[in-house]
Formats: sequence, structure tokens, C-alpha cells
Amino acid sequence: MELVVTQIRSAIGTKPKQRGTLRALGLGRVGKQNRLPDRPEIRGMIQRVPHLVRVEEADR
Repeated sequence: MELVVTQIRSAIGTKPKQRGTLRALGLGRVGKQNRLPDRPEIRGMIQRVPHLVRVEEADR
């Protein structure tokens, strides 16, 4: 199972740790998407920035 993570809000005005988390998820601009494996580490990163991203489950 994979997750499709989309950045829906700008990182301007957020804390540096949150911007780093977005970069670690492979995001950086509003509207950018990345497919990531559904693992606890990835879920934890998403929980740090739920107000900036949208998550959908995608089958391969």
C-alpha cells in the first residue's frame, strides 16, 4: 500500500522543523504530490504537518 501526499498549504510562516518535515516528505510547493510507502515513520511525519498536507491511500 502507498500513500499519495499532496501539499495543500504554503509553508511560509511555519516553524523550521515543519518545513524540514515537508522537505523530507519530498514536498516543497503547493500542489506538489509524492507517493510514499505506508510505514509508521512516514505516518509520523505526516502527523507533524496535517494542516499542510492531504493524504490519500493508493494501491499500486
